Amino acid sequence: MKNDRYKKARGGWSRILDIRCEKCEEHIAFYQKDGPGPLKRMYLDRMSEHPSDSEKLACSNCNETLGTKIIYKKEDRPAYRLFVGSVTKKITKAAGI
Repeated sequence: MKNDRYKKARGGWSRILDIRCEKCEEHIAFYQKDGPGPLKRMYLDRMSEHPSDSEKLACSNCNETLGTKIIYKKEDRPAYRLFVGSVTKKITKAAGI
């Protein structure tokens, strides 16, 4: 798990999420979610096995587009902005990161 200024700014606690495609349940990545709140975007530095430097986040099984690549301006960090209802998430052990 990463322990940096972003984690500290969000309350100092994290959890690992298993991110899956909503449509076909294919595993996408393990993601370190810092702090409370819904999952609106996934920062590339928090993804364990982030996909190639593609402009969109897509499921490798069904090719469903799950999100688009952005630069989050508040923090100047690359991230994928997720589409509502495109992924499912489940809290898991730190196996992926």
